[in-house]
Amino acid sequence: MDTSSRQEAQQRADQIRVFQLELDNLAREGVVTLSDAQREQIGSHHHRLLEQYAHAFDIDKDSKASQLSLGMRIASLFGALALSASIFFLFYQFWGWFTTSVQVVILIAAPLIMLALTLLIQGKDHTGYFAKLAGLVTFACFVLNITMLGQIFNITPSDKALLPWAALSFLLAYACGIRLLLVAGILCMIAYVAARTGTWGGMYWLSFGQRPENFFPAAALLLLIPHFVPHRRYADFPAMYRVFGWLTVFLSMLVMAHWGDASYLDGNVNFIEGSYQVAGFVIAAFAVWLGVRKHWPEVINTGVTFFIIFLYTKLFDWWWESMPKYLFFLVLGLVAVLFLVVLKRLRASNYKSLKGESI
Repeated sequence: MDTSSRQEAQQRADQIRVFQLELDNLAREGVVTLSDAQREQIGSHHHRLLEQYAHAFDIDKDSKASQLSLGMRIASLFGALALSASIFFLFYQFWGWFTTSVQVVILIAAPLIMLALTLLIQGKDHTGYFAKLAGLVTFACFVLNITMLGQIFNITPSDKALLPWAALSFLLAYACGIRLLLVAGILCMIAYVAARTGTWGGMYWLSFGQRPENFFPAAALLLLIPHFVPHRRYADFPAMYRVFGWLTVFLSMLVMAHWGDASYLDGNVNFIEGSYQVAGFVIAAFAVWLGVRKHWPEVINTGVTFFIIFLYTKLFDWWWESMPKYLFFLVLGLVAVLFLVVLKRLRASNYKSLKGESI
């Protein structure tokens, strides 16, 4: 068996299903005809592979199983949220009954026990759904641990609490292959880097959101991580870093394009806002070009989305007050049609380049 993770096994199983359907289509169209012995040999090989993958990774062998798996993912998410909320309210319901020493022991023991339970479940649960549930509860217990220990000992709130939260999120995400915990770690890292950038600029750490430019270093870090950290076992993790990196860039620029007073730059507010508007168009177009070149669909979608947002907000600033509303929305519709034409041509040129490479 040539796979090392459930994701790779599922991808191979999906490829087998697509191959079988296409082989049937080719046979009906008379393009290629295999002998009964060849079809039986291919079918037995695929059946053996699917059985091995199902035994080792509990993959979805057909479309019905895929639909059920989606329901299981949703159920595990809601179960994790419900259990986390239950633990939170349970703590507060009976917290006053315990002495300080007992409270400290409970707070330290809860995430450690849940961490051990998560790793134990991970070793036995090939589907990953129960491990995801336990991992999310572990993270919730750890967040509650840091928060309530700070309240017990009257510790001044600090952005440094984000570091252990991010560390545990990344640990669980990479140990159990949980994308949701990877997202939690990424958000903690964004908040920490932005808060540090704000404090270096003389701000109180909780006020880092008042300067959207504080998020640019975090965005750069997220975009660089996939280039320097190998992700052979988790091929979908780099896409998460890229998506949140570009989201951080574009959201910060979008705010700055309409709130120049929040910039670290000294100068005319209108000039700062106009500069960020132009930069937003340029960087969004660059993201689309980069996504096409590197075959990153998530980057293409993010770049196109924010290019349209930047364009529509600018059109709103220019013409909403001066144009009749029917004409304004007609212009928006025509712009959307223009985007469709451009993207269609871009897709066609990309197909031609891929065809040339294959030849």
